[in-house]
Amino acid sequence: MTPELDVVELVVSDMAASLAFYRRLGLSFPAGAESEPHVEAELRGGLRLAFDSEETIRAFHPGWQRPTSAGRIGLAFRCGDPAEVDKVYAELTEAGYAGELAPWDAFWGQRYATVRDPDGNGIDLFAALNP
Repeated sequence: MTPELDVVELVVSDMAASLAFYRRLGLSFPAGAESEPHVEAELRGGLRLAFDSEETIRAFHPGWQRPTSAGRIGLAFRCGDPAEVDKVYAELTEAGYAGELAPWDAFWGQRYATVRDPDGNGIDLFAALNP
C-alpha cells in the first residue's frame, strides 16, 4: 500500500480556545469537545483535521516540547468570494484573534488575508478575484 494523507494534526495548548477559533471558520465539533484530549473534524473528501492537547502528546511522548516559534504549520480556508475574505477577517480580528496580513488583492489573482489561531499558526483566507 502507498501511504495516503488521512489526518492533519495540530497540537493545541488550549482545546476550548482552538475549537472556538476553528468553529468560526465553519468546522464542526461535537458538543462538549472542549474538554476532550483529542478532537477531530471531518473535512470534505474524507480528510480529517485533528486536535490533540499538549498533555495527550506528552502521555506517549514524554520528551515532547512545545515549538519555540509559531507558524510552523499553515492552513488555508477558501471563501466564496473576495467580500467573504474581508468579512471573515474582520469577524476574527474583532473577536480578538491576531491579524497577520489584512485582506489584499494578491498578484496571483486572489483576495488573501492571514490571521493567527490561538497557538500562533498562520491561517490564510482566500478567494478568487475573478471566479
